[in-house]
Amino acid sequence: MQTADFDYILPPELIAQDAIEPRDAARLLHYSLGNKLRQDKHVKDLPHILRPDDLLVLNTTKVFPARLFGEKDTGGQIEILLIHPIQPGAWRCMIRGKVRENTELLVDKETFTVTTLHENGERDIRFDPDLDIFAFADKHGHIPLPPYIKREDNEADRTRYQSVFAQQSGSVAAPTASLHFTESLLNQLGEMGVEQAHVELHVGPGTFKPVNEERIEDYHIHKERCICPIETVNTINRAKKEGRRVIAVGTTVVRTLETAARQETGFNAFDGWSELFLYPPHEFKVVDGLLTNFHLPKSSLLMLVSCLCGREELLELYQHAIHEAYRFYSYGDAMLILP
Repeated sequence: MQTADFDYILPPELIAQDAIEPRDAARLLHYSLGNKLRQDKHVKDLPHILRPDDLLVLNTTKVFPARLFGEKDTGGQIEILLIHPIQPGAWRCMIRGKVRENTELLVDKETFTVTTLHENGERDIRFDPDLDIFAFADKHGHIPLPPYIKREDNEADRTRYQSVFAQQSGSVAAPTASLHFTESLLNQLGEMGVEQAHVELHVGPGTFKPVNEERIEDYHIHKERCICPIETVNTINRAKKEGRRVIAVGTTVVRTLETAARQETGFNAFDGWSELFLYPPHEFKVVDGLLTNFHLPKSSLLMLVSCLCGREELLELYQHAIHEAYRFYSYGDAMLILP
């Protein structure tokens, strides 16, 4: 299958630069797989769209201020994007600014040493193992807004580029479908009987990378750390047995659940790295429905969503969203695909 088949043209003015308030005021393109019906709604309408016995699966990862600014031992300015820990006192990262092995980087009086240069542009850095890197980043770092948001982060982004149910720090990008939920909306859904289950996937910078091979099958996707606990597996299995719909809130949840379902033991608890790349004609093994934002052209996320509704149908939905001036990408609007 050709990567070009997943391309579309987006007017740049539809790329959301700021979050809408309140969160659930975002627009929602509801698409029914059964009758091919599409409806223009809002996220706050979810209690009137979902069934009382639906199961929502949420990603509880937390975005942390992973952008650090400093200087090299030669005085040159650098920017560090922390990605994930390797071991105590060592992290994989990306560095803007030319560095070599053993280059020392000074960030707010802390010294980081470059230890390894990887061919894909990533770097390994070492620092004092007693340094609490999350606390340090929280004090000195910046929220790593996506490259298509053409402004610097501000204090509001620390709250707004974060779901209200975020718990475990580790992501450098938000699971954006989660951003639309308010505490009030979650309570409403809970009161009507919609059940919740949780997974954890720490989103890496590779989520923004377009598929750069002509043939999709030749692309090697980025890997991300995810956890699907046994409690979530049991909750989903019970829902399936009872004939209830399992609805993923975001592509990160899909990736976690579908990774857990592709183990040799079948759908079971999972704690590890996922390199799962889903594109047509792959079919979901666990997920029945999906709440998701609008994704970049030729991206792995766009291909993942098309596994649920088909490539042509998805691109038609995107053209409708463009015609109706929906807001796109991380701070944009959402779509809901249900059986």
